[in-house]
Amino acid sequence: MAVCAICQKKPISGNQVSIARSHVSRRAARIWKPNLRHVKANINGEVKKIYVCAKCLRNGKVKRA
Repeated sequence: MAVCAICQKKPISGNQVSIARSHVSRRAARIWKPNLRHVKANINGEVKKIYVCAKCLRNGKVKRA
């Protein structure tokens, strides 16, 4: 399971409620995955491959190599 190296964002689980919401609001288990990218980044002067979410990349929290 991949986790963002910067903000520790990881998959979360919950119930998906049907759109029609008919009968007793049928539910199905599902997992929401973060938008992770495997990138080469400069960490303490070294180039390492890490998983980073798209939000951290966009906000400039990671310096790409």
